Amino acid sequence: MRRHEQREHIFKLLFMTQFNEEGEMPEQLSLYFDTLEEMTEDEQSDMKQKYDHILEKLPEIDQELNEYSQGWKTSRMNRVDLTALRLAVYEMKFDDDIPVGVAINEAVEIAKLFGGEDSGSFVNGILGRIASGNKTPGTVKRPQRPTHQAKHIILSKKDQKKKEAPGSEESKN
Repeated sequence: MRRHEQREHIFKLLFMTQFNEEGEMPEQLSLYFDTLEEMTEDEQSDMKQKYDHILEKLPEIDQELNEYSQGWKTSRMNRVDLTALRLAVYEMKFDDDIPVGVAINEAVEIAKLFGGEDSGSFVNGILGRIASGNKTPGTVKRPQRPTHQAKHIILSKKDQKKKEAPGSEESKN
């Protein structure tokens, strides 16, 4: 099974968690895995392990999401978007095998597949802020060059020749 398929199954398991009591989840997981005939026991074990790790890190993941999602706390988010975000943040922060760009792209694709019309861009925006470390939307950190440096860059050809001429005041300095 490819990682993309495995990721989709983990997404579905995490999504189910939002609708079932904690005590019901072992039975729900068993029922879910029974429907997947092509899955090996190793693949099932890997998915269950990743699912469990995400649940362990859920408080940290949600805290991160609440810090970076301006005006959208996790309690207000669409459940599909929230689940895609949780999976991606886990992969970005706690899974060293998955590059940040892959985690973001996969989450956007999952959000587009299972979510609403704006889900992909919503998920992409929040994950982009998390990846950049920029908590405020729409601001780009660009270094500003002091004005005194700009003055020295813009020299006319006449000034340049004067500077290069032997015996001129500026060439002596």
